[in-house]
Amino acid sequence: MKIAKDTVVSLRYELFDADGELLEKVEDPVSYLHGGYDGIFPLVEEALHGKGVGDTCNVTMKPDDAFGEYDHQLVEVEQRSAFPKDVAIGMQFEGGPENSDEDDFMLYTVVDVTDEEVTVDGNHPLAGKTLTFNCSVVGVRPATEEELEHGHVHDGDGQHLH
Repeated sequence: MKIAKDTVVSLRYELFDADGELLEKVEDPVSYLHGGYDGIFPLVEEALHGKGVGDTCNVTMKPDDAFGEYDHQLVEVEQRSAFPKDVAIGMQFEGGPENSDEDDFMLYTVVDVTDEEVTVDGNHPLAGKTLTFNCSVVGVRPATEEELEHGHVHDGDGQHLH
């Protein structure tokens, strides 16, 4: 079976930065719903269209095609008193503008802690980076009606994979 709209694609992949440093390697296959459901980078989805099990794909993505440009406005300095006493670099918190709904919330990573302030960054850790996505197709199957209705893959027991 070839990868087409409304198929579930299973991949093993590696993600590299512009210097060729391995950032992530997935041994256990990951699956996504193919055909514009936002389950994978659009450039990768385009490159995979028409491929089958055993085929490979190598796509280099500029920041706008991956996690976006780095936005310095997403770095904020907050009062230390607004955080738990044990706040440390690398911790993550959800946050957003006051009086905003849940959809406006972002994930912020603590990047600096002083006695008075905590600096958090709302950018994805890979924002601003050119990335290369190398993958191999290990499975292709038709999506179920339920997966198509929900717009994402379910496991064999009907469980949501997200």
